[in-house]
Amino acid sequence: IDNQLISEDLFTQYFFEVWEGLASLGLGQDVETTKQPRYRQCLALLAFHVFIRENVDAAIFETHHGGEYDVTNVIQRPTVTGITSLGMDHVRQLGPTLKNIAWHKAGIFKAEAPAFSVPQEAGLMEVLCDRAAEKKTTLTIVPPDNCLSADIGVLSIPVQRLNSSLALALASMFLQLKAPGHAMSSEDIDRGINNFSWAGRFEIIEQGTSQWFVDGA
Repeated sequence: IDNQLISEDLFTQYFFEVWEGLASLGLGQDVETTKQPRYRQCLALLAFHVFIRENVDAAIFETHHGGEYDVTNVIQRPTVTGITSLGMDHVRQLGPTLKNIAWHKAGIFKAEAPAFSVPQEAGLMEVLCDRAAEKKTTLTIVPPDNCLSADIGVLSIPVQRLNSSLALALASMFLQLKAPGHAMSSEDIDRGINNFSWAGRFEIIEQGTSQWFVDGA
């Protein structure tokens, strides 16, 4: 919350509130029962509970596997949704082709919630557009934003410039819908990108004469 991990004590408190709530429904008591939430389902429930109890202004959820059958897809009325560049991931769950993956990931689209994505291959764009029509929403394709500073190191990575452009479009739409009249300044945007830190993702570690490039860790 606010770019900080919640404390262990807070995590423990909210975890047991969720666990005891499930137990009161007869769920989660027997490790063999099929009704017990799986690990990621339990974490998603916990995240919903924490953000509600902590009264956050905005919550950002990333799907675990795809979108259509993902646990986070219980959110029926998201403010805005976004899909980054599509690639071959989670193929055991989502299918063997990029079109299968595109179909699943577009499952997060919801009626009346604007959807955004970045330029994709022609066949994948067709899948996303068809799914947007099916879900009764609009789909906007976000190109790299030329207004983003060229002097910020993380933006020298092409996919990160594209990711940042998409994030900016999502945040701007969120403000437009939830806080009309408010906007992000270029200083806000530069500060957010400058302060970006995600261990093990596009991370460069320098040790003496050695440089380590860490990603997907």
